Amino acid sequence: MTTDRFARDLSRIAGVAVKVGEPLARYTSFKVGGPADYFLEAHTSLGLTACLKVVERHGVPVLLLGNGSNLLVSDLGVRGAVLRLRGEFRRARWHGAGADVGAAYAVSRLVRETVRRGLGGLEFAEGIPGSVGGSLVMNAGAYGSEMERVVTRVDAVTPAGEALALGREDLQFAYREARLPAEAIVTRVGMALTPETAAAVDARMRAIMAHRRESQPSGHPNFGSVFRNPPGDHAGRLIEASGLKGLRVGGAEVSRRHANFILNLGGARAQDVRGLIERVCGEVEERFSVTLQTEVRLAGEWPQ
Repeated sequence: MTTDRFARDLSRIAGVAVKVGEPLARYTSFKVGGPADYFLEAHTSLGLTACLKVVERHGVPVLLLGNGSNLLVSDLGVRGAVLRLRGEFRRARWHGAGADVGAAYAVSRLVRETVRRGLGGLEFAEGIPGSVGGSLVMNAGAYGSEMERVVTRVDAVTPAGEALALGREDLQFAYREARLPAEAIVTRVGMALTPETAAAVDARMRAIMAHRRESQPSGHPNFGSVFRNPPGDHAGRLIEASGLKGLRVGGAEVSRRHANFILNLGGARAQDVRGLIERVCGEVEERFSVTLQTEVRLAGEWPQ
């Protein structure tokens, strides 16, 4: 099939928008990344299913993009298709102390909505920049809690567009990951929260906000935490103890405030960030014999 026919087949699907050669830097929190061959936005469940079937029929590889908060996209861009969920996937349905939340719903928005409703359990996620779907897949956590605590069920689709309904017992959570069926695309997440007074939930959220302001950098694009904490230690402590605060490659710098953050000081390239990550890993490995694992995923075509 020609690429023109692929784009034409996609453009005929209601609820799906198609762009060719779309730059991805604007869709990632670090503000770097080259173009996607095809950039697809699915606004409806029916549109998503039809889109995935066309993608599979043409044999085009597809990368799912959430809020781009833990994704480092190559300067050369992404071959194939990049898929982003919008429209109905950015909505939430509330029922008492529970919610069914679209995968593209912003976590920060969700936290504030739970506070307004007097529902506890998600305050830890204040300041997490990702989407609900991405936070579920990463089992995002902070301040002694994580997504696993509130999730009850997950709706997803396979790369072939087949619907999956996963109960709590089907979800295998671990540190910074949820083991879902291979390549499943999360579309909606069910949650159970705890009824409290809005004032009590708001007070806990504000305490976390204050702690983040005091301890984490702001003002420059970043991923949030770059490295997973190794067992019994903290990645930030190891990086700081290695004397790496302020280490810079091109426009990317290890934060001087919190060593587990990398900042885009302006004009950084993805290759700068990757080089800085590799430098940090090498220094920590040499000094402490600890192999750091990233929370950030690499995407796209990288130079050899």
